[in-house]
Amino acid sequence: MIGGGIIGLSAAWRLAARGHSVTLLERGRVGEGTSRVAAGMLAPVAEVQFGPGGRRVLELGLRSARLWPQFAAELERAAGMPVDLLRTGTLVVARDDDEAAALERQLAFREELGLRVRRLRPSAAREREPALAPTIRLALEAPDDHAVDPRLVLAALARACTSAGVELREHAAVARVEPGGRAGAVTLGDGARLQAREIVLAAGAWSAGIAGLPEGCAVPVRPVRGQILRLRDPDGPGLLHRVVRFEGGYLVPRADGRYVLGATVEERGFARLPTAGGIYELLRDARELVPGVMELEIEELSVGFRPGTPDNAPLIGRAPAAPSLTWATGHHRNGILLAPLTAELVQGVLAGASAREEPALAACDPSRFAPARGDGPSPAIPMGAAAR
Repeated sequence: MIGGGIIGLSAAWRLAARGHSVTLLERGRVGEGTSRVAAGMLAPVAEVQFGPGGRRVLELGLRSARLWPQFAAELERAAGMPVDLLRTGTLVVARDDDEAAALERQLAFREELGLRVRRLRPSAAREREPALAPTIRLALEAPDDHAVDPRLVLAALARACTSAGVELREHAAVARVEPGGRAGAVTLGDGARLQAREIVLAAGAWSAGIAGLPEGCAVPVRPVRGQILRLRDPDGPGLLHRVVRFEGGYLVPRADGRYVLGATVEERGFARLPTAGGIYELLRDARELVPGVMELEIEELSVGFRPGTPDNAPLIGRAPAAPSLTWATGHHRNGILLAPLTAELVQGVLAGASAREEPALAACDPSRFAPARGDGPSPAIPMGAAAR
């Protein structure tokens, strides 16, 4: 398994539970990458976008959201620790008339899709969340959009993987993959070479940096940068009980009185340092809607790199030119949400499932970006996990 974020860990845990011998290779420390700084929103309704790509991601997200309660319960039993699944819904809030008009359109769009949403007057929204500013114009409630604490999930997954027999190898950067017909190999940065019957590439935004893929196997995965603030209320939990989303950001409560405020969306490659402008805009916007946020203590500034694709849908499935290679990458803003479903789909792929049998695999087919013959080389490729 290449990649020790939530996608790689979830797939490794499920594969090991099914009897596979799994070695997970992580370039840094397991669970310490982009998944660790994620907000953890399970929000297919609030996140849905217009267009065919948005519908595709919505269907995947709704299915995976239904898997989360059982996934979380099984993970808590396997790891012996909580993951803090917060099931209180989400409020999407408008701060002025223009945003209220846009929110009315978003409400109508979701109702047309048959999604469960409610239009809330400002007074009703403030009854649910008294910390909201009295100046808000309108709110949309998505009662089935929830959240989880990714840091607890990652720690639980690492523990569950170890208990299930997964070999976790940290600081094991992969330099090259060699997918063959019936088996393959992975070469590490230090020159070590590992044999693998199956290679699963789950390296997130770093998926395009792996060498060795055959011609026609490359896929377009790029880093989409996000700046995030981790805040703490010295008086404990209680400022907010639900996720609050607004134009340009969100505020996610944790059970221990911490809050995640994010997140910018920037096409700036792997630039790692947060900027004053990005953090200022997040705090300014949040203050307009939840004035009490200014009393919170800043505990951490983080930068994460979402693995983006041209249509923002993930890449899950076999590589046609490399049968021993399976992709599990490109989840963009939905890696936490789609982890249970991705693990299930990877299991299915390794068991021989096809896109004809599993509609989700058709939606996530990595070959959808392959150029027509004669169009030149494919874009960059994803890398992920190896089960042997």
